Amino acid sequence: MMVSVRRKAREAVLQALYETDLSGHSSDSVIAQALTGMHLPEDAAVFARRLFDGVTHNRGQIDEYIREFAPAWPLDQMAVIDRNILRLAIYELLLNNDVPIKVAINEAVELAKDFGADSAPRFINGVLSSVSRKAVR
Repeated sequence: MMVSVRRKAREAVLQALYETDLSGHSSDSVIAQALTGMHLPEDAAVFARRLFDGVTHNRGQIDEYIREFAPAWPLDQMAVIDRNILRLAIYELLLNNDVPIKVAINEAVELAKDFGADSAPRFINGVLSSVSRKAVR
């Protein structure tokens, strides 16, 4: 099955979020490097940069949502990849409103399948199902 261009864009965003979370490197250079590595068409690169900037600029608010909807999992103890998948998906669900709720959740679960631990897809799906009740479309 061919991976959609938007999924590849989300992968680039996730890669950049992961790196900035772990390393503290400059956001601009990290996303630029991730996008270069993915060889995305211009419209997908614009989409990815918009997602990355949205998550980065709203990270405090997004992290509060994670604390609210995953209270048993302190942010600093959560797997870095899971934390950043949640950040991306919560941005898409609650702050961006560009994609349908089911698409945002499905994309996050697919990222968790590809990059997370075996339990990650179920965890991501559970948290985002709760978050989605707060989403207004």
